[in-house]
Amino acid sequence: MLEIAVKAADDKRAEDIVGLDVRGISVLADYFVICHGNSDKQVLAIANEVVDKMAEHHVEIKRVEGKDSARWILVDLGDVIVHVFHAEEREFYNLEKLWSDAPLVNLTALVE
Repeated sequence: MLEIAVKAADDKRAEDIVGLDVRGISVLADYFVICHGNSDKQVLAIANEVVDKMAEHHVEIKRVEGKDSARWILVDLGDVIVHVFHAEEREFYNLEKLWSDAPLVNLTALVE
């Protein structure tokens, strides 16, 4: 799921894609994927691509929140939660700092 989500976000030119390993830190998920787009349209396109790719791979999408405003869209896949921000909201909420005790996941191999 992590690989599919990262590749889907990258396909829609998501910026600064970060993976956090939150196993043992959070009961919400095993991994967070955090990325951003530079317009509402791009944020929506990124989230839609994640949802579409998951559906192609028969991964259950538990919930999608925030599509109406397209400023912070959360795609809950169970073990992986994808946060797609508008650039300004990402800076404001700064989830990377909030979850700074979570190790970063090396995503380089996933997007090459």
